[in-house]
Amino acid sequence: MQGGFEPSRLVFLDESAAKTNMTRLRGRSPRGKRLHASAPCGRWRTTTMIGSIRQDGSTACMTVEGALNAEVFRTYVREILLPTLAPGDILVMDNLSAHKDREALNLLEEAGVKVRFLPAYSPDLNPIELMWSKVKALLRKAEARTNEALLLAIGDALSRVTQKDAAHWFAHCGYGFI
Repeated sequence: MQGGFEPSRLVFLDESAAKTNMTRLRGRSPRGKRLHASAPCGRWRTTTMIGSIRQDGSTACMTVEGALNAEVFRTYVREILLPTLAPGDILVMDNLSAHKDREALNLLEEAGVKVRFLPAYSPDLNPIELMWSKVKALLRKAEARTNEALLLAIGDALSRVTQKDAAHWFAHCGYGFI
C-alpha cells in the first residue's frame, strides 16, 4: 500500500523518550590515547516526546514528563496535532494502545482525517523513526543535565529537522521519491 498514497497527505506520528543522562555513544581520540568522557549515574529525569512529521519537514511535537497514556494522547491530538491537519490527510501510527483511544480517534474522524495503523514491529515503514534518531543524536551531543536544559535541547534538535531530511526519510521508507 505504500506506493498508493499521496506522500504530501501522509502524517506519521510516534513518540520517543529523552533523558537527562543522555551522552554520546561513540567518540574519537588520538591513536593510542584513551577517550575520556563522563555519563551521569544515579537519578535522572525522563521526558516523553510525542510528535508527527510530514514530507515537507513540518512537525507538530509536544513533551510530557513520564509515559504516554490515552489522556495525554487525547490532549496532544486536540491541542497540537489537529490544528496542523486538513481533511483528507492520512495519519499513520503504530499500534500503541494509547493511539487507539476512542475519543482521540473520534476527534480525528470529525476533522476528516483518515487513520491508518502500521503493522506490528514495523519501524522500517515509519519515517518518524529516522527523525527521532537525528533528534536523539543531537540530544546526546547536547548532554543536557537538567530538565530545563533538556527541553531547550529538544526544541533546538527539532528545529534542525529540514525539508530535505524529511523527503529523504519518506523515500527511504518507500513513500515517494526524491
